[in-house]
Amino acid sequence: MTDAIDAATADEPGFAGFAPAPAPAAAAPTPYRVLARKYRPAHFGDLIGQDAMVRTLTNAFAAGRIPQAWMLTGVRGVGKTTTARILARALNYQTADGGGAPTTDLREFGIHCRDIIEGRHIDVMELDAASNNGVENVRQLIEGIQYAPVSGRYKVYIIDEVHMMSTAAFNALLKTLEEPPAHAKFIFATTEIRKVPITVLSRCQRFDLRRVEADVLVKHLAGICRTESVEAEDEALAAVARAAEGSVRDSLSILDQAIAHAAGRITLDDIRSMLGLADRARVIDLFEAVRKGDIAAALGELRAQHDAGADPVVVLNDLAEFTHLVTRLKLVPDAVKDATLAQAERLRGGDFAQRLSIRVLARAWQMLLKGIGEVKQADRPVMAAEMVLVRLAHAADLPTPDEALKLLRDGSGAIPGGSGQGNGGGAPRPPSGGGNTALAARPILASANPAPVAAPRAAVVPQAIVASLEDVIALASQHRDITMKIALERDVRPVRFEPGRIEFSLVEGASRTLAQDLSRKLKDWTGQTWMVAVVNAEGGATMREQAAAAKDRRESDAAAHPSVRAVLERFPGARIVDVRDPRAVEAAENAASAPAEGDYLPDGDEPLFDDAEPDFDGVDF
Repeated sequence: MTDAIDAATADEPGFAGFAPAPAPAAAAPTPYRVLARKYRPAHFGDLIGQDAMVRTLTNAFAAGRIPQAWMLTGVRGVGKTTTARILARALNYQTADGGGAPTTDLREFGIHCRDIIEGRHIDVMELDAASNNGVENVRQLIEGIQYAPVSGRYKVYIIDEVHMMSTAAFNALLKTLEEPPAHAKFIFATTEIRKVPITVLSRCQRFDLRRVEADVLVKHLAGICRTESVEAEDEALAAVARAAEGSVRDSLSILDQAIAHAAGRITLDDIRSMLGLADRARVIDLFEAVRKGDIAAALGELRAQHDAGADPVVVLNDLAEFTHLVTRLKLVPDAVKDATLAQAERLRGGDFAQRLSIRVLARAWQMLLKGIGEVKQADRPVMAAEMVLVRLAHAADLPTPDEALKLLRDGSGAIPGGSGQGNGGGAPRPPSGGGNTALAARPILASANPAPVAAPRAAVVPQAIVASLEDVIALASQHRDITMKIALERDVRPVRFEPGRIEFSLVEGASRTLAQDLSRKLKDWTGQTWMVAVVNAEGGATMREQAAAAKDRRESDAAAHPSVRAVLERFPGARIVDVRDPRAVEAAENAASAPAEGDYLPDGDEPLFDDAEPDFDGVDF
């Protein structure tokens, strides 16, 4: 019927002197909204990964304990501005009949909600501190805050990136922020909380918005894909979540781009090609080649990934990430349940975790961290990345420092791997015991169930040489027990020392278990039972006090020397910082062959040592 009327109207002539009425225009198409805006949370139930903050705010609103200001901080894209708008909506919630009160139950929209969520409510002012960071901007805010809200319950000031305000602007805001009018509330958002003055922070309730966990982010992306009728592989969504690094907005932006890139079902290969990521399985292959010391295979794999579009920095980052994953799987086996892990990461990562030691993984991690920085600064990143892999492969068969010391102390022969040359030509190494030698040929990548090896026999120090507290300290240093060494030097005042028994008093603040700890360690170190007791008697000076006193004496003696005194008088403000006697070093080097004190040189002319004053050529100023 309507179509017939429109057709008839179109055929009729217009009034005299007027143009014919135009045909009704078709409705304008709705502009496309990106996923980050389309699925922006509208109430607290939509927020993901921020349960602690939501619980606190819900309880505060229910109890009526609503502060005058909030400070929201967190990395990009975790919902700071969105949370600020939801808070403004909660403060001004009002139903159509005029009822309602501040609440966090916002599942139904009130009369102000739509305008607040869309950022166009007259009583909710959103300011960008990057462009409104001066005293004049704050002065205008203070002048306007005195007036009551026009339609809402509260005037809400949302200041984004508040850390960019000037110091003068912060100072101008302090008084109003501490005692604002009853109808005014402040909500601040920042990514640089350390740049906000403590005087401002102390006037706000602070909430740290966390990075969203990867598994939560994957579920969120999967729900959006179902709503948008888009098919996506689970591993593809996991790759998106990893690339977003906990940012919801970044993950939605990447997903938006992936939908356009794939033009259909989103696969892991689509995400890799779009973001220039390396294949996770190929990264694991690269890790295995490096750990086996197969440099040729490692370099070939890196070149192949680079030719496929992977950035060398991204490849090394993925290699470091997998190293971290293997370490976590070794220390926390339940980490294999992480939903963002691919099947290859679970299986092969768990296998590496059983066969690699923490020391080897930590060394690889440190080398990768240093290498990534070098690749970022290099003019030719591929070549720099290849040199990083060369270093990793050469270090694969080298023992850690403590393993090398054990081998040398036990006298068990050469260090595994010889000179540590790796396998530069990529040729397979000869088997060491038959069977599958893909990994067993390397001493670092040993089999999952290695044959038991007899523990090296601990070096037992004869009790006869432990004749003083200095000997005990030297023994602790020999066994690399730095904590015990420092405690003995700093906290122990010796009272009595004899073979098998030590008595001492402790300085204030010393550990009360020091005696028991020392007795147990002496038993391990010497093979003898020692009685160690803390007594109430006043002991002598600690070793650290004795060393400080000796240093003071040396400096006093040096300052009294005529030559040194002349220098100090000639250069006002100069001071002695150390005293070193070059002859002591020479005497220590020649102690075995030097004649005793009072002996004469072969020609019988001059004694080697006399009572002359020492020179101070070694005095440092």
